[in-house]
Amino acid sequence: MKEKEIIQKAEEKIMPTLKKIDEICYQNSQKVLNAFWNHKISEAHFTSTTGYGYNDFGRDTIEKVFAEVLGAEDALVRNQFISGSHALTVTLFALLRPNDTLLSITGLPYDTLHEVIGIKENPSSLKSFGISYQQIDLKENDFDYEQIEKVLKAQKIKVIEIQRSKGYSTRKSLSIEKIEKVISFIKNIDPEITIMIDNCYCEFVSLKEPTMVGADVMVGSLIKNLGGGIAPNGAYVAGKKEYMDLVAERLTLPGEGREVGPSLGVNKSILQGLFFAPSVVASALKTAVLTSQVMEDLGYEVDPKPEEERTDIVQNIIFQDPKKLIAFCQGIQMGSPIDSFAVPEPWDMPGYDDKVIMAAGAFTQGSSIELSCDGPIRPPYVAYMQGSLTYDYGKLGLETALKHFLRKE
Repeated sequence: MKEKEIIQKAEEKIMPTLKKIDEICYQNSQKVLNAFWNHKISEAHFTSTTGYGYNDFGRDTIEKVFAEVLGAEDALVRNQFISGSHALTVTLFALLRPNDTLLSITGLPYDTLHEVIGIKENPSSLKSFGISYQQIDLKENDFDYEQIEKVLKAQKIKVIEIQRSKGYSTRKSLSIEKIEKVISFIKNIDPEITIMIDNCYCEFVSLKEPTMVGADVMVGSLIKNLGGGIAPNGAYVAGKKEYMDLVAERLTLPGEGREVGPSLGVNKSILQGLFFAPSVVASALKTAVLTSQVMEDLGYEVDPKPEEERTDIVQNIIFQDPKKLIAFCQGIQMGSPIDSFAVPEPWDMPGYDDKVIMAAGAFTQGSSIELSCDGPIRPPYVAYMQGSLTYDYGKLGLETALKHFLRKE
């Protein structure tokens, strides 16, 4: 009963924070429901296409619904996207041309983009096509405005990439307020720059999305927040219509663009996933806040702190010890509904420089909106925990993880 008591005491402390999460969930649910009403969603939109996917009425309407929910001119929502990283890759190749320069103003991007950009050599990278890359690190968990201005006034930048979530780093994730401020700053210097936001893990955490505050393009995965744990795969790109046309022609082929791409029976799952997404994101946030409080009570450094405002669903637990990181991840696996009997171990994963341990007993392979926990085996040995389809399952998963972890401690 020790673990249950630890969780109950922690939960009493976080009740005001849980209430705030419920309030955001309610307003985001209203936003989704309004979009369903406005586009007259019916059973006819669940129908499927095969082959080329011409005249897919459901797929095309889904994209209108997503655009409205995200406050964007247009959206591309496709099961042909393999992952969020794939959607980011397609978008970068769509927006950039040889001799253009890509600038990241949030430091080093997520590991899976290193070979895409050419930070790590690959003959298929942007670099191999003559596209340059530069980066500006964050300064005290905010944008380095002085350096941004210096670079933008010294040379022509085609695309600025902003990664909102921390990825496998120890920096803070970026709030929508900070995103809005830096977009305004950049556009005042050069209004022609295209600003692309990697919005993975951040949708529905707050009431606004980057496309509502001036971002030209934003990208996210459907096996993260907006898929609601129901979409079996896919990703979305949202933003200005001119950019959506370019992305569609890079995903499929020039001249056909968004007119092709069969839905293969996933329209209902994508719509139902979006419908559940506000509630599922709220459950993930509640689980993250509870985990933060529990682990802080046990003496570990956590980020964000339990009372801090959330900008994504990711919870960092800094163990400073590889054995503890591994033990906690193994405990989360034990608390999962699928493959609870499996014992995850660190291994060499494609796209990552360090060995990574991944605990994810999920209904959808690789789903980050379902309860999961992972981390690279490198100092300071941070566990990145995210997801939970319901808060009750999140608590049960955490309780199971604690039983294993405290025995190993």
